[in-house]
Amino acid sequence: FDGPRITCCGGAASGEFALHLLQALQGRALANAAARYLFAPGLRDRNAPQNPQEAEPLGVTVPDPDLKWNEERGHYDFGPIDWDEFWNVVKGNGPCNRDRMKARREAHENGRWVREAAAAHAAKKAARKTAA
Repeated sequence: FDGPRITCCGGAASGEFALHLLQALQGRALANAAARYLFAPGLRDRNAPQNPQEAEPLGVTVPDPDLKWNEERGHYDFGPIDWDEFWNVVKGNGPCNRDRMKARREAHENGRWVREAAAAHAAKKAARKTAA
């Protein structure tokens, strides 16, 4: 959370976060419909692992060399987690966090005129309705 903004890193993670918000607000059926519209097969269950093998055709490699699919468990096994690095990123000190947040703030500021125009239109519409 960054003031009034909710942010999430990653492409798939941010999309799934948005779908989970949609599910919480409007229900699973609408979230699944939105997921299909976004070319996802459906809303991934909260505890289901992301499939890192989907990244390989894109030329992306997974940074954990110990990450392997465990057929017996039906889950991925992974190497040791660097908790210092993890919590450093969670606290906003990740490698791209400053640039990402700067871009989000700039986008929010650049959209101010749209919000102001929409508010002015709504006020004008409400004034007409009151006058009628």
